Amino acid sequence: MPESGPDFSHELRHHPGLVAGVDEAGRGPLAGPVVAAAVILRQEDCPEGLNDSKQLTAARRAVLEGEIKARALCWGIGVASVEEIDAINILWATMLAMTRAVEALSRDCAHVLVDGNRCPQWRWASTAVVEGDAKCLSIAAASILAKEARDRMMVAAAADHPHYGWESNKGYGSPHHLRALREHGPTPLHRRSFAPVAQLVLL
Repeated sequence: MPESGPDFSHELRHHPGLVAGVDEAGRGPLAGPVVAAAVILRQEDCPEGLNDSKQLTAARRAVLEGEIKARALCWGIGVASVEEIDAINILWATMLAMTRAVEALSRDCAHVLVDGNRCPQWRWASTAVVEGDAKCLSIAAASILAKEARDRMMVAAAADHPHYGWESNKGYGSPHHLRALREHGPTPLHRRSFAPVAQLVLL
């Protein structure tokens, strides 16, 4: 991870036109959708302190989410459902969520920078950037929007399924979540293609 934090060097390197950053949240949890965000920042009006969402406190992420939405040229959210995850697997569901996020932008972009090591099969020119959320400001902004959007979904879902602790674990396989899964079984929001859930379904 670069000590100086993310900057605009990747955006400037790839295209002089509009460049979007894309990242996702929720590939690893046992429950809930996978959510992606796409952001086109204004270089002349970029919020300060953007970074990989995992490096930020919840309070700081919430503040930055508001600043990104207010100051970015445009942003979009894409979601792939639990049913889609189970039907096409988490990798392709992630790619689908990313595609939907870029499609949700109100402006078309000339290039897309994608966090990770591969890009979706889509119509946009794109570049995968490993650890992009720590290197590219646009991807860092997308990582914040994606995580905040998904966290809200899981907190809301926790009200309907109170046993699993989703308000704190956000659907990841914490000891609390796994214990509740064994005691109460899977909900409609559990990913049945994921091993810990699949093993319970087969019992």
